[in-house]
Amino acid sequence: MIDKNTIHAILAAADIKDVIGDFLTLKKRGANYWACCPFHGEKTPSFSVSPAKGIYKCFGCGVAGNVVSFVMAHESLTYVEALKYLARKYNIEIRERELTPEEQKENNNRESMMVLSSYAQDYFSEQLWVSPAGQAIGLSYFRERGFSDPVIRKFQLGYSPDMRTAFSDMALKAGYKKEFLVATGLSIEGDHGLFDRFAGRVMFPIHSLSGRVIAFGARTLRQDKNVAKYLNSPESEIYSKTFVLYGIFQAKNTIVRSQQCYLVEGYTDVISMHQAGIENVVASSGTSLTIEQIRLIKRFTPNVTVLYDGDAAGIKASLRGIDMLLEEGMNVKVALFPDGEDPDSFARKHSSSEFETFLKDNEQDFISFKTKLLSNAAKNDPLRRAELIKDVVRSIGAIPDAITRTVYVKECSRLMDIDEDVLMREVAKLRREKLYDGNRPPAPAGETPTPETPPPSVPLPGFIEPNSYFASSEEEIIYYLLKYGTNPLFTRIGEDNETHIVNVSEYIMTELLNDDLKFTNLHYRQLFEEYAGLTEHDNQAYIKHFIHHPDARLSTLAIHIMDKLPPLTVEDYINSTAPESLQLLHTIPKVILVYKSRIIEVAAKSLMQQQLDAQTANDKAQVQMLSERIAQLHETRTRLSKDLKRLIF
Repeated sequence: MIDKNTIHAILAAADIKDVIGDFLTLKKRGANYWACCPFHGEKTPSFSVSPAKGIYKCFGCGVAGNVVSFVMAHESLTYVEALKYLARKYNIEIRERELTPEEQKENNNRESMMVLSSYAQDYFSEQLWVSPAGQAIGLSYFRERGFSDPVIRKFQLGYSPDMRTAFSDMALKAGYKKEFLVATGLSIEGDHGLFDRFAGRVMFPIHSLSGRVIAFGARTLRQDKNVAKYLNSPESEIYSKTFVLYGIFQAKNTIVRSQQCYLVEGYTDVISMHQAGIENVVASSGTSLTIEQIRLIKRFTPNVTVLYDGDAAGIKASLRGIDMLLEEGMNVKVALFPDGEDPDSFARKHSSSEFETFLKDNEQDFISFKTKLLSNAAKNDPLRRAELIKDVVRSIGAIPDAITRTVYVKECSRLMDIDEDVLMREVAKLRREKLYDGNRPPAPAGETPTPETPPPSVPLPGFIEPNSYFASSEEEIIYYLLKYGTNPLFTRIGEDNETHIVNVSEYIMTELLNDDLKFTNLHYRQLFEEYAGLTEHDNQAYIKHFIHHPDARLSTLAIHIMDKLPPLTVEDYINSTAPESLQLLHTIPKVILVYKSRIIEVAAKSLMQQQLDAQTANDKAQVQMLSERIAQLHETRTRLSKDLKRLIF
């Protein structure tokens, strides 16, 4: 782990303009620098870099962050990898804290397996290019498939000699331990020692997001039908196929630039498309598509085009993958190759421009694709047609966004010549069933449940808890804490006649903690509680702490909060030329009073509902107790209103 002093040194040295300028052409406008956003396609620059604040923000897509989060997002690195990238750029020596024995052992094992996998890749590549068998068998095979030498080197393809123990013997001789040869799956332990898992196969290294070799796919060149055509590394500490996409390391930057990802099935499909000049392509490596793989794509783009070959039976078997993409909110299109063709064979027969033109001309939305595909099977059979409609409705019901669902319902209605309202009701029914998952609470005795309609859907930012009633007040409190927490607010005289300066954070903390109030928004609560635990001495230190927070969600949230004007002080800006920092004695108490007023309003409504229930049940004692509490709340609310009016007027 990198120690805190080293992290502070990296953050102090890293100039956000300098770092982002390595990737984008920045133009100065006022105090900030501007460029076209690298995270979504645009022609007019809306991506702002503020050297003074050390942050960036896109006013087009809303992405925001600090110098570390930019490197993480742009280069697809982890937090630690991004820090190491910046350390190398500014020649800062990385000092890492001592790990616990358990952490050290786990890290050592993982790193040993990574190093061994890298050694194996070098070994297989050398065999391909240098050994007579590798050249005659492996290299010839790749070239026959149309792979150029630069593409073969780009994907680090290789060859494993057709000898039982060739690799295992070489690795042991080079000092690699037997336990890691077995753990990575490169070798298998038998009664007579180790033997090679991939002997006599051409090798496809599988890379992590950061480019390290973590596993291998291997294809036999034998015609023996009893031998598996493809063989993959087993699951290990460094490789879980559920979380990995073949080609993601080579494709990620192109995916970000183009905001488009092509999804194919196999290794050779990916490589052939690269050969054809189409680099934003990944493969599920012959396994069924997983949620984790979809979310990996979504880190770079929401736009996916699934490429299918002409095998109708295979397509129907894999349609579940489309529904999974839709459930994750992806924008899904499908392109179908002619009968007998797949991305690999098509790429070998056509030029780069022909391939790109084919994809543009043949892309279609999933509704049109699925309807046409299944309609051929349904034909004039009413029952099969009904099943088709249900199948398509299931896909539409998987889409999380209500507006998108409505658009697809209209399209489905047009294509299938079926009433739009009928489809909408079916989609609503499916979504309710999925929501309750068979655990719908029973209706009260003697009552018949009324027909339900889906509520309107209002998209919220993914990292915000949906409690909109308190969210605006809680956001304002965080705003003032981050920006003015150490500013003096007023002077208080104690019992010993000594004066004490109360700053903004002390006042806010006292007001909330005395009433035992906790934020309902979990992320605002985390910011508040972490702020309370810090011991910084100036506002800039607090701001810097949260801007450079290792949790990207909190960092982004803090940047968004500090980058906007608090809505409760708009009239102050209109009626006064005094800067915000000189109005704190007026605005801070107002923020707290409004927050408490909202809490009381919600509490009063809840108590009144309980009182009605108690009256219905003829529970006089409960009614009396609730009446007293409601009166107390009204009294408190009156006091709050008077204080607010005094502040406002």
